Parts: sequence; C-alpha cells; structure tokens
Amino acid sequence: MTLSVWRYLVVSLFLLSWQVLAVDPFEDFHEYGQLSDEEIHQIHKGELLYGDMEFGFIVSSGNTNSTSFKFKGNIYQDLENWRNQFKIDTLYKRDRNDDSGQDEVSADRIFVSGQGNYKLGVKNESFFLYGDYEEDQFSGLEYKGTIATGYGNRLYKGSKNTVDFDIGPGLYRSVIDQETELAEGEEETKTGYLLRLALQWERTVSKRTRFNQDVSLEQSLSGLNSRVKSETSLVSKIIGAVSLKFTYMYRYNSKPEEDKLKYDSELSATFVYSF
Repeated sequence: MTLSVWRYLVVSLFLLSWQVLAVDPFEDFHEYGQLSDEEIHQIHKGELLYGDMEFGFIVSSGNTNSTSFKFKGNIYQDLENWRNQFKIDTLYKRDRNDDSGQDEVSADRIFVSGQGNYKLGVKNESFFLYGDYEEDQFSGLEYKGTIATGYGNRLYKGSKNTVDFDIGPGLYRSVIDQETELAEGEEETKTGYLLRLALQWERTVSKRTRFNQDVSLEQSLSGLNSRVKSETSLVSKIIGAVSLKFTYMYRYNSKPEEDKLKYDSELSATFVYSF
C-alpha cells in the first residue's frame, strides 16, 4: 500500500458528509439529525426490514446526449442476537457517439454486499461476517468478490461523533473478463488472502443534517491487488421521508487490469426515501 493511499485514508476520515436517518417518517421525525444509529436501531428493533433507497436519473440532449441512472439501497434487520445490513449500488450510463451516431454504454456496474453482526452481549461489541460481489463491465473483470470475518466495536463516542470499526481476515477472488488479453503466465482466476478494515464515522451536524464517512481497506496478504473504498455523503431532509443526498465515492485498486487506472471517483446527487 503506497504512502499516498494511507494519507488518503487519514484525510478521508475528516471529510464532512451527512447520513440519511432510517427513521419512521411518521414518528419522531422532529428528531432528525439528533438520533444516533444505535437509537435508530432501537426504534426498529425486532422489525424484519427497514432502511433507505436512493434514486438518481439524468437525461441530457443537445450538445451532449446521455442517459444516467443510479439506484442504491440500504436494508437493515435488528434481531435479538443479530444486526444485519444489506447493500446494493448500481450505476448505468449511455452516451451518444458523435462519430457513429449510436448510443454506447459507458458505465454499467452493480455491487451487492451483506454483513451480519452477532452481538456479544457487551454494548457495541460484535462478531461479524461480511461478503460482497461486484460486476463492472469496464473493469476488465467478469466479477470480483470478498468474504471476511472478524471483530467489531465502537472506537469513539462523543456528544456529536461516533466512530465504529470492523477488522478481520478474509478471502478475495476475481475472474478476468474473456475479452481481456492475458499476460504470459497470468491466470484467469485469482484467489488470495486479505485483511479487511472498515471505519464508519458519524457526526450530528444539526437538527436536519448528519454526515457519514465510510472507509474500507482490503490489504492483500497474497501479493494480489489491495483495495480502498471511501464514501463521503451529505444529506439534507426535504420533506417527510424524502431527503437530498450528495455523495463522493472514491475507489482505489493497487493492481488494476491492463489499460485501467488505479482509481476512479464518482460524484452524485440523489433523492433518498427512508422507510
């Protein structure tokens, strides 16, 4: 892992962002921005599903012809012994090729993950199981996935800030896209061990606003690629259960496929519905 990446991890933890509160829109919404994640989970304790969904859609015509669609969901379960979280993040974009006059897909990605935290009986301490799967048409890979397990706890709690962490070993697997030309001696499937570290920083900003900074690091222990993923979001309640969210997403891959950059970023504005 390069020094610049470690530096980015430190800096990203101090970026401002806001987190959507997954609260009942018809009860206690006057406390928006004042409830911690722990209090939100207590409100919904025992419920089968609760969370939030994001939607973004942009159509441009004239000098620029393109169509973009983004959907993201966060679904939670808070049971007696387990707290589970499921995520889906999709992005699809088509652009008009001025030379051919045809629409061409320029982005097509889907990412899903699930994490179960088994409560250890001590406040905020847990044993976690994590898994994710990603398909990105322009990554040079058919798919990539991670599974990990380990220990989670609260690193810091203040009047307006909380910082939680998960750490543990895991396994990484990826399969190279069939259209990607393999280098001499390179295998189509790569599997290796890793160490996963995830940090979640939440801050209460005001009655209507929160921020959240999520950073995950997967450090390869097998000489494969190491990955960093950072999401900085800014959310403001509009009306009822609907909010406006601004997000900056940064991804880093230490060993990308041939002709691919080591990083990519995404800036988006989406509407969020909490339920």
